[in-house]
Amino acid sequence: MSNTMRVIVFASQKGGSGKTTLAGHVGVMAELAGAGPVALIDTDPQGSLAKWWNCRESPQPAFIHSMFQNLVHDLDEARAAGFKLVVIDTPPAVTKAISEVVSFADLVILPTRPSPHDLRAVGPTIDIVEARKKPMIFALNAATPRAKITMEAAVALSQHGTVAPVTIFNRTDFAASMIDGRTVMEIDPNGKSAEEVKGLWEYIDQRLARLDAVQTEVAEPVIHTGPAFRNVNSLGREVPIFGRRAVS
Repeated sequence: MSNTMRVIVFASQKGGSGKTTLAGHVGVMAELAGAGPVALIDTDPQGSLAKWWNCRESPQPAFIHSMFQNLVHDLDEARAAGFKLVVIDTPPAVTKAISEVVSFADLVILPTRPSPHDLRAVGPTIDIVEARKKPMIFALNAATPRAKITMEAAVALSQHGTVAPVTIFNRTDFAASMIDGRTVMEIDPNGKSAEEVKGLWEYIDQRLARLDAVQTEVAEPVIHTGPAFRNVNSLGREVPIFGRRAVS
């Protein structure tokens, strides 16, 4: 990873997307992988990530008690303290405050369950990330193994951005591990769930590592030709817009 402190923001308008669980797991996995020191920040008033961290026996990753209005100062303090990665969890809503949090992100992760309701709800979050001009990836979460809709969701989401090549499948060990402040990697390091989280982190780490190279390149102007917007998949079939406003 870069010597510069990186900030990952987990955002999703839809409640129940598994955002908090993934944020905690990615933070721990990054620490285990040697990408730390890592700090977690919970900006959700429900405080689910904070409550989970308070149950942990391990002091790593660290936890920074912060609020929206103090985020600038707290991130500066984390940078000065030598943290290399900060993972921020956000409330399940689309607000001006969420937009402000996204503005600090080096990478935004959008956890999405492969269901029609979740796919339709992802649009406003995409709009916020695009308005802030931040790189983002979709993380398919809580998927059912061998379900057709998982592949369909990946194809549909790919029309709006990059989908992480690792899918997190729905297993009870994720919920069980969060009860006492642990993660699936700490309960069963060789299990399938642990391997999926490891794969997701490795992909996120690769994306973060590319930031330095991308930022040094001179951006070329993008010339749009043809229709302004046509929401089709790779087979040329129309796909849902997921609650987003179509460009006319």
